[in-house]
Amino acid sequence: MPTHPLWLPFVLPTTEEMDRAAVTGQRAKIPNQRVEVVAPDPTWPATYRTLEANVQGALGDGALHIEHVGSTSVPELWAKPVIDLDLIVADSADEDAYVPLLEAAGWRLVIREPDWMQHRCFRHTNPAANLHAFSPDAVEPKRQVAFRDWLIAHDDDRQRYGELKRQLAAQPFGSVMEYNNHKAPLIYDIYERIFAADPAHPHTPQPR
Repeated sequence: MPTHPLWLPFVLPTTEEMDRAAVTGQRAKIPNQRVEVVAPDPTWPATYRTLEANVQGALGDGALHIEHVGSTSVPELWAKPVIDLDLIVADSADEDAYVPLLEAAGWRLVIREPDWMQHRCFRHTNPAANLHAFSPDAVEPKRQVAFRDWLIAHDDDRQRYGELKRQLAAQPFGSVMEYNNHKAPLIYDIYERIFAADPAHPHTPQPR
């Protein structure tokens, strides 16, 4: 059965062991926390541009591409008030080439995932942001852009996703990881619709 080049298998749940293996330093587990999800904020695009300039200024030509992704990049979508950025560097595994420069600009390395596309995640405060670093051949940044653009263009899936986020935000979770696990089935289903609608790549829907 043909699959879209951006398709990835559905994997659920992400376990605490997987989470701990990726995290750098210490992460406190807060029992029964609620994930903050807020109404769309018209200042999010400007906040992204400020953060983009910060990263570009820190890395110069080393920042091959920067993109606003995640729910704050979709107008009219409820979201956690944290800006997500994707950063493409020549080799995300070569931390010496870019991590010290980002740390000097106010970013803290919090996640290292060598087995998942050599993903690195950095956190910024004031404004709150996550910066996801990948190499040029990584599939995930392309998936995130496709997901963002689909939600912008499809009111029904955007409303469905936003409503799920609001429902989950009212429930207590032991970690953000658990919150993300509850979103995963709908996200997977939306990706299936994205891939099936792409005329350039034949795709047979894959079971979860």
